[in-house]
Amino acid sequence: METLYATIRRRLAGEGRLLLAIDGRCGCGKSSLAAQLAADFGASVVHTDDYYLPFSARAEDWREIPAGNMDLSRLRAELLEPLRHGETPRCRAYDCRTDRYLPERTLAPGPLVIVEGSYSQHPALRDYYDYRLFVTASPETQRARLRAREGERFAVFEALWIPLEERYFRAFSIEERADYVLRTDG
Repeated sequence: METLYATIRRRLAGEGRLLLAIDGRCGCGKSSLAAQLAADFGASVVHTDDYYLPFSARAEDWREIPAGNMDLSRLRAELLEPLRHGETPRCRAYDCRTDRYLPERTLAPGPLVIVEGSYSQHPALRDYYDYRLFVTASPETQRARLRAREGERFAVFEALWIPLEERYFRAFSIEERADYVLRTDG
């Protein structure tokens, strides 16, 4: 099987640009991988965490809706549609800790643009990407990494975020529909 780096190089050489989605389980290395690819290829990275819905805009039952906490239409309008049309995207991140939008920024799209984070391969977005990568690890590895990373907040991940992601993965066969699956165990 062709390595991820070889695939990226081949696609960039052939098409001159690549829009890559990195989805997968929390704590499995999506952000770290995106940062490494950005360093190695000079890529721009956009995080789906910047596209949470404000709390006041979420449906009452958002926890029951796969991706019910996400503003996928804003992600599509601000980023994916402009990229599709060769335009420069202007993005504004939403900061859920302060419940406010940050100042707008212009994304300098290069040959490789990475959309990193859970829900990046939702069916409403899936067809915009040239390549879809799913990052995963065993439940034991995932939980150990999250415990180390989140400390006291780990309980929220175990009770809320992991189940929400798993519901999304199952509802839309995210792992099965990815072009490449990367296991990050050990």
